Amino acid sequence: MLVKQTGKYLLLFVTGGLLYNIIEILLRGWSHWTMFILGGVCFICLGLINELLPWTLPLWKQMLLGAAIITYFELITGCIVNIWLGWNIWDYSGLPGNILGQICPQFSFLWLWISLAGIVLDDWLRYWLFGEARPRYRLV
Repeated sequence: MLVKQTGKYLLLFVTGGLLYNIIEILLRGWSHWTMFILGGVCFICLGLINELLPWTLPLWKQMLLGAAIITYFELITGCIVNIWLGWNIWDYSGLPGNILGQICPQFSFLWLWISLAGIVLDDWLRYWLFGEARPRYRLV
């Protein structure tokens, strides 16, 4: 059981990490290895929304929760890699409403839509690959 769970979460982690790196490369032209880790962690957390909360939770609330999760991990990661380690992977200090140059409302809004894609993809992967419950969503 533990090996099966470890394999499942490793696959989901790698999926999230790769997809986030691909999105970043398409939008920014480059990515950083730490974004693979951040993408994997966030993807697993998005998937846990439906594992820990009922399917009756409307999809828009799942998106809000997902965006908050991603924004939280982006702030923590940014404080570590950009401020503490000085790697300067990103800097939102020029954007209105930013906090420490690590998070901003504009990207939190983007995370809403990334969350939607991540939640739905995770649910279907769990259904197709691991025989978990078939996804079902409420919009309101």
